[in-house]
Amino acid sequence: MPMTTRLAQAADLPAVAALFDLYRQFYQQPADAALALDFISQRFHKAESVLLVAESEGQLQGFCQLYPSFCSVEAQPIYVLYDLFVQPDARQMGAGRALLLAAEAQARSQGKARMDLTTAKTNLHAQALYESLGWVRDEVFFAYNRSMKAAI
Repeated sequence: MPMTTRLAQAADLPAVAALFDLYRQFYQQPADAALALDFISQRFHKAESVLLVAESEGQLQGFCQLYPSFCSVEAQPIYVLYDLFVQPDARQMGAGRALLLAAEAQARSQGKARMDLTTAKTNLHAQALYESLGWVRDEVFFAYNRSMKAAI
């Protein structure tokens, strides 16, 4: 079955939100369909992210979400590919690869200098896909984060 990619449309938001909820569960977050729909809808309607979807036989099989950002060192705009998820039963059908290639085309068309992403250290299948498409693992910088929920 052929896999196609395209920019998400407003009518896709419920299906994308369902995939986003599964994505969050993959990263050990509790299922929350309402939160997922609200978050995805807000990003879409405020034009705060770019949502790409992979579709086969009229069904959404996966999505990726790109956030516009900047690289101060390069003094250039970039995309952060923060979310990428493919339905478990649609994996190994090319949806992830198609979404990454669509994201790359989107980045080029928007004049982005590069794309950045992070993934779980244990997500070896995703890492193999990224590297097969020319993504390079950062061996120089560590990534840190600080929760604003944490006590000071």
